[in-house]
Amino acid sequence: MPAQSRHDRPTPRLRILLVEDHQDSADMLSQLLTLHDYEMTVARSVQEALAAASREFDLLISDIRLPDGSGLELMRRLRANQDIRGIAVSGFGTEEDRQRSLEAGYGTHLTNPLDFNQLLEAIERVSAPQGRQGDV
Repeated sequence: MPAQSRHDRPTPRLRILLVEDHQDSADMLSQLLTLHDYEMTVARSVQEALAAASREFDLLISDIRLPDGSGLELMRRLRANQDIRGIAVSGFGTEEDRQRSLEAGYGTHLTNPLDFNQLLEAIERVSAPQGRQGDV
């Protein structure tokens, strides 16, 4: 019996921490991403996200404006303790907004309303081995 190659093994599910304070949006995104075989954890605030981050995640998708702080500061704090990539989501999409997201450690910055296909592409791009570069 031939040895199994690395490529024959199933790839582990990408673990995503979704931080979104709007409950309906969080529920909808979590359900859709679960259907695309991502392992989801949802937090609705910076404090909930920090508590959830006691587990390791591969990707952070976070709203920038949260009721108890900023998604930018959240990313900085998480990256101080673990290697995590991220997608910033905001209602604001100026070049300055995008630059602040990249400086905080996000791999890309998407604006609301989110296009789900664009989000899926961003997840694939940012989570890829070369996805550490800021490709907005």
